[in-house]
Amino acid sequence: MVYLGTFEFDKGTNDYGMVVLSNESKEKGIVCADAVRFGGGMGNIVRGGSTSGLPRYLEGARYSAQWYGMPYDVYGGRKGSNDYIDDINTRANAVNYLSGGSVYNPTEKGLGVPLEMTLALHSDAGFDKEDDIIGSLAICTTNFNDEKLNAGTNRLASRDLADIMLSQLQNDISSTFNLPWSRRQLWDRNYSETRLPAVPSTIVELLSHQNFADMRLGHDPNFKFTVGRALYKSVLRFLSTQHNKDFIVQPLPVDHFSIRFGKKKNTVELNWNAVNDPLEPTAKPREYIVYTRVGRGGFDNGITVNATTYTAKIEPGLVYSFKVAAVNHGGESFPSEILSAYKARKERGRVLIINGFDRLSAPAIVNNEQQAGFDMEEDPGVAYLSDISICGVQTGFDRTKGGKEGKGCLGYSTGELEGIQIAGNTFDYPFIHGKAIQAAGSFSFVSCSDESVESGEVPLDAYDVVDLILGLEKENTSGIQAGQTYYKTFSSAMQRALTSYSLYGGNIFVSGAYIGSDMSSSQGNREFTEKILKYGYQASLQENRSGNISGLGKTISIPRLPNERSYAVTKPDCLVPLAPAFSVFSYLPGNQSAGVAFKGDYRTFVMGFPFESIESEDDRASIMASILKFFSDK
Repeated sequence: MVYLGTFEFDKGTNDYGMVVLSNESKEKGIVCADAVRFGGGMGNIVRGGSTSGLPRYLEGARYSAQWYGMPYDVYGGRKGSNDYIDDINTRANAVNYLSGGSVYNPTEKGLGVPLEMTLALHSDAGFDKEDDIIGSLAICTTNFNDEKLNAGTNRLASRDLADIMLSQLQNDISSTFNLPWSRRQLWDRNYSETRLPAVPSTIVELLSHQNFADMRLGHDPNFKFTVGRALYKSVLRFLSTQHNKDFIVQPLPVDHFSIRFGKKKNTVELNWNAVNDPLEPTAKPREYIVYTRVGRGGFDNGITVNATTYTAKIEPGLVYSFKVAAVNHGGESFPSEILSAYKARKERGRVLIINGFDRLSAPAIVNNEQQAGFDMEEDPGVAYLSDISICGVQTGFDRTKGGKEGKGCLGYSTGELEGIQIAGNTFDYPFIHGKAIQAAGSFSFVSCSDESVESGEVPLDAYDVVDLILGLEKENTSGIQAGQTYYKTFSSAMQRALTSYSLYGGNIFVSGAYIGSDMSSSQGNREFTEKILKYGYQASLQENRSGNISGLGKTISIPRLPNERSYAVTKPDCLVPLAPAFSVFSYLPGNQSAGVAFKGDYRTFVMGFPFESIESEDDRASIMASILKFFSDK
């Protein structure tokens, strides 16, 4: 099965609700498809008189194999008496059934799919009383079938695979997070997931899910990316060694992405920087793919460019969005953030939207002598796109009950979030801000990353209004962070850029949940928010039952709890105006100040909650129109 991609469809039935596969290409070869499946569906295998009520991807392999129509002996070895054991064995049996008859498994009957190896990624049990990292363990099985795999090769290939995995994980995690990630043993033991597969196989016990020192990393999306990339590189190294070939690692995502209006009429210029991987010299970009989206449609299939710049034609009156991926012979990188642009038909001003919301984070850390864990109510963290790994709010924080199971034990949680894809950072918020600007009328806009402003590549004084998106941005205080990740709301470079823009007489719109609390720890930071942006930090809103906010003649709402639609704003900041500034929003029902505006030689409009979190699109359009009017009125 090949994943084709994620596609957007209009609601309902129409002539465009389809995916078309084409074999048109400059390359020689054959393209065939027996079927195309949309999504994985919901679990539909009945157990105990009902189905699970969960998406199929959250169910065991045993149920998927049954639904896919595999032979009964692949998934039903225990004849329905023990689904747990059957699920473990199904993973290897399914590999053998799929690969049977191929060059890698010539002795078994099957579908002839050339699967070369298998990897089972697990977490381990156990905890460390000294709160040290437990780290990674790998398992292989060589003492089986006369130490031969089904293709006749030595089962020591599985040991090689396991060794490569452990070494790569230790190197990449330790280097990226500047900590001594533990490489535990490499076991050669009899486990079905490493004994039964006809091809080289290993189990990697990545970390201990009962150990807080491991899990404070395990919940961090940056750690997940590092682990995923390390495992991918391990597979690449192993297969390249088996075939005696060189390899190239896919590039890292680009950065310093920006859009500016082009020199020619109705054009925009895209610019970005390549990012080299200090851990992998082969991961250099060779070219780039620029993807385009018009309005609310899906992204196109992209256009390949050789340089770090691209000029696109745009039609006035439509919002265009772009993302960029780096490419080499090893593959395609993760995409960049998504930036948007719009040319008004009758333009009377230009807005620069700065995407300063880059943060990815685990939930808030609880870490003292008595307690350890994650406080979802304080801060549920920020996932990359979405998170399916959290089943509920942690209620067991007692360190003395580490390693135990049951209510009240360390790590115990509720289950109300089970099966929910908790919304995280989509990196697509310039579009939401931009649609509100479009609805307001006669302002054009482009957008850029915050680092392109901080580096001086994008000057602010070319724009009538600057809209800085800060979302859930805030500095990481857990003490563990990946490489150069830095999530401060206003970096020193950004403070200098905005200060210079204010002296120019500019109009500054800022919104974010932590723009007060994240800047309150030092006098220099407080001076910037108080003297330039004209607000002070009062407190963070503790009451989380109400998401209602009053201001500009409206009552609006924001999501306060984790959900599938939009990231949760659990503890937004209360901002107080510093004279002659004045309050423009208040949280209900307590009437704490939620937003501040200032009118002087320059103007500011600052919100202690993210603009994009406003749930109603009509409310966003109305508020943006009021903000732009405030900036425009003489």
